[in-house]
Amino acid sequence: MRRCAAWTTPPVGCSESAELRRRLRRHPRFDTIGRVSARVAVAATSAPAVDAGLRIAAAGGTAVDAAIAAITVAMATEPGVVSALGGAFVTIWPAHGTPEVIDGNVEMPGRGQPPHRFGQGVRQIVTSYGGGVTLYAGHGSVGTPGTFAAMGLAHQRHGAVPWAELMAPAVEAARTGYRLGGAAASYLALTHDSVFGWDDQTRAFVHRSDGTVVGAGEVMRDPALADALELIGREGAQTVYTGALAELIAADMAARDGLITAADLAEYRPQIRSALRTSLAGWDFATNPPPSIGGPVLAVMLGELARRPDRTWRDVLEVQRHVLEYRFHVHDHSTDLEEDGYALLETVERHGLAGLPTSSSTANVSVVDSFGTGCAITASSGYGSGATVPGTGLMMNNCLGEPELNKLGLHALRPGTRLASNMAPTVGRGPNGELMAIGSPGADRITTALSQVLVRHCLMGLDLQEAIDRPRLHLSIRPDGSARVEYEHDPDLARAAAWSGLPVVEHGERSMFFGGVGAALRGADGSLRAAADPRREAATGVSD
Repeated sequence: MRRCAAWTTPPVGCSESAELRRRLRRHPRFDTIGRVSARVAVAATSAPAVDAGLRIAAAGGTAVDAAIAAITVAMATEPGVVSALGGAFVTIWPAHGTPEVIDGNVEMPGRGQPPHRFGQGVRQIVTSYGGGVTLYAGHGSVGTPGTFAAMGLAHQRHGAVPWAELMAPAVEAARTGYRLGGAAASYLALTHDSVFGWDDQTRAFVHRSDGTVVGAGEVMRDPALADALELIGREGAQTVYTGALAELIAADMAARDGLITAADLAEYRPQIRSALRTSLAGWDFATNPPPSIGGPVLAVMLGELARRPDRTWRDVLEVQRHVLEYRFHVHDHSTDLEEDGYALLETVERHGLAGLPTSSSTANVSVVDSFGTGCAITASSGYGSGATVPGTGLMMNNCLGEPELNKLGLHALRPGTRLASNMAPTVGRGPNGELMAIGSPGADRITTALSQVLVRHCLMGLDLQEAIDRPRLHLSIRPDGSARVEYEHDPDLARAAAWSGLPVVEHGERSMFFGGVGAALRGADGSLRAAADPRREAATGVSD
């Protein structure tokens, strides 16, 4: 299997793409103010995020512009679930070009730090989330963020409206107010004291004046976050890495036992990677290549399920068990994720599954436009560190302290190393000219959710929304290496789980545990539609 190329880009600015503007000016729908208006289909985490994407498209934005605006609103309006100072992957398939993935995942920080600083600044927390999760929060759990660097580079390469316009919907939401969604309220109800209660600024934001946690539907305002996003809009994404915000982040880290230094921020670079390609029933899908874990795992699952003539739930369980146990024994303890990712793909390609040894806090936006460009962005801040950069409203990630992603140890990686990731934003082109952008949150359930939805739609011919709605199962690999089957209430899934002989957990119907798939589709006839997962608060929208 051919290895995908990756290279480091110069520091990120946010100027518009001159070449793209020249191409658009030749388009017949280029209007009098110098922009061309595309129609878009958007699947996102909330109605405000969808509205932001539609608004940017109406102003002349591309699918990439719309996706950036939508995910930024999600990061500004879903406190606890996802935040701006995390990591992200942006998968783009231009209308007239090859697909690419912009890797903005978090890095291990600590450049120039003395040895005694490693291991400090962390709080071990046991939560009831997901049936019980032990995590590490605090400043020492924060990885160097890459989301804004990735979005800035994506805008440079594929954007058509000014960067500041992409930030404007999130600025307005934070300043004028938004209603707290159900997903964020549910997570905060479980973690408001343990994860989000130790930092004074964070605690004040997620609690009422009487000390009780905020609830779904309450109007939230964050003027400090609005000011920070407005600064990012005005000065560009680079202010997070070498500007005023970078200074504030580094100073807070130094004061509160964090590892991120000014050098970590200044040296961070988003990486452009050739997308990992996989085929399914005439569809050509592009997703995360190594060192991401999510993309290779998804590609192997899709390929193996496509080879099964009946594709029963027993087949699904068998494929999941082989692939996820391999991941547990190899990728979760890998010191070279890129090498081991390609080894997984090559082993399955040569020998099949027989050749293999036997974040919850994530948001996804999927957009396609009428000109034929698709973009999926998945962003994560782990479970949240609980820390807010003073005076900015910017909550920080806990990706170093997320147990699913950092099994080598809290501070074991070399500074500058990209962390592992389950994220797998994917864009595909169908046999009849269809275009799909799809992704999901859900930690290690991301790949199992996406594989089940794509098999149902592409191989079995189910309507996209029905493919998302139907019940799912997931084979969980526990910390000790044992496996159990987790599934949504359904007689067929219950029989398959019993057949496995493994311990089972039934989650009821449409549990958020199994992800929140969002997909946007441009049909062969040019029609646009989007589908969102009822398991998690979500919304869709299509331009008029």
